[in-house]
Amino acid sequence: MEIGVPKEIKPQENRVGLTPASVAELIHHGHRVLVQSQAGAAIGFHDLQYEAAGALVVADADTLYGASELIVKVKEPQPEERARLTPQHCLFTYLHLAADRAQTDELLASGATCIAYETVTDAQGRLPLLAPMSEVAGRMAIQAGAHCLETPQGGRGVLLGGVPGVAPGKVLILGAGVVGSQALAMAVGLGAEVSVLDTQVDALRRLDAQYGNRVQTLYSTRDSLEERLLTADLVIGSVLIPGAAAPKLISADMVKRMLPGSVIVDVAIDQGGCAETSRPTTHAKPTFIVDNVVHYCVSNMPGAVARTSTLALNNATLPFVIALADQGCRQALQNDAHLRRGLNLAVGTLTHSGVADAHGLPWQAAEEVLQQI
Repeated sequence: MEIGVPKEIKPQENRVGLTPASVAELIHHGHRVLVQSQAGAAIGFHDLQYEAAGALVVADADTLYGASELIVKVKEPQPEERARLTPQHCLFTYLHLAADRAQTDELLASGATCIAYETVTDAQGRLPLLAPMSEVAGRMAIQAGAHCLETPQGGRGVLLGGVPGVAPGKVLILGAGVVGSQALAMAVGLGAEVSVLDTQVDALRRLDAQYGNRVQTLYSTRDSLEERLLTADLVIGSVLIPGAAAPKLISADMVKRMLPGSVIVDVAIDQGGCAETSRPTTHAKPTFIVDNVVHYCVSNMPGAVARTSTLALNNATLPFVIALADQGCRQALQNDAHLRRGLNLAVGTLTHSGVADAHGLPWQAAEEVLQQI
């Protein structure tokens, strides 16, 4: 199969879909891999390394898309990339379509087969291709939030760990999944006072067993959320409904009543955000202030540590890329129910109910649509 790895063009995005080591594996399986020049240069994966692994390095995206069947990326395709997609393409990347109607419409119009990393599942119902970036984002959330709490950033001047004789900062984590668990580990490590809310009691039991009285685990209700929110220095939004828009747990009225200079790090922003006041930002301008509350809503947080993120992502995605290449996209999707759950759209039809519900669009089961590819 002809596999294409384009250079990411989203602002401040330096991750790359395949590392040279991953390319070498695909070459060993008998496939041809095209890599756009400089695709991994910013994180130390140079064109010569890709060539040594057996890839064909091409100068521009038009050439790459024109010669490739399977496109392996990291972030959702930008408008100029979507314009290059055709019904002959199979796109494998993060999509987050529930929060992006324009992208959804343009991918439907392209006729391409689009598989989203974030909705592929495993035998336990987990999201194995989202997990590596969730781990990175969760750890970064505390790091970013601690920085935003500094007064030059508009924060209330709180050191999360405190010092002897001074109380530590209060951290509220919404969601005890992968992001929340990683954020909790970092916050506890810094010595902060940490509360975590979730509606999954088993998840709260797991954290309670691990951390004991170092954290407070609370069942999430509107009352428990509001009580903790209004006294928190730092709030981490890490709620997730796979493939669907994030629930708006933090209302604009709640934000008005939060402590002046407190910080919201909305990791759920890829899926629309869990605060009504959130909107996507970039690494170049990561924050904005609403009602004296600092909002950090960068939609590609792991892109700031792009080398670590790329290596972690490839560890998870490579087996699926090999399956798509070895078996062909249609056959691989038919053979693997977990990969098939990653199929968000094909031949101009939505195949994911969460995306369809978010936009009020019709959808069909993936099994039915695959017969048309």
